[in-house]
Amino acid sequence: MQTLDGSGADSNENPVNPTNDARHASNVRAPLTESQAEFWYLVECQGCKELAHSLKMIHDLALYHSDIPFDAEEKSALFDLKVLWEGFEKMGAKA
Repeated sequence: MQTLDGSGADSNENPVNPTNDARHASNVRAPLTESQAEFWYLVECQGCKELAHSLKMIHDLALYHSDIPFDAEEKSALFDLKVLWEGFEKMGAKA
C-alpha cells in the first residue's frame, strides 16, 4: 500500500533522521576496532545506567528548558540522543 507521497505504508523511512536504520549493526561477528573497544571500555567504566541518565537529562534540558527553536538537524540530534539513552538503558537492564 502506498501513501500520498509515494512511499509504502510499511516503509521504514523517518523524515527527521533517515539514517537511523541499524540493521547493519546486528553483525556481532565482526571484531571491534581499537577505537570501538576503547569506547566500550569507557561505557563499562562509567556505567550504562549513569550514561543513560546523563543523556536523558541533556535531551530534556535542550527540549523542555530552552526557548531556542529547533530545525530538522537539531530534532535529528535530539532523536539520536534518545536512541543512545534508550540503548544504554537496555544494556544496563541486562547487566
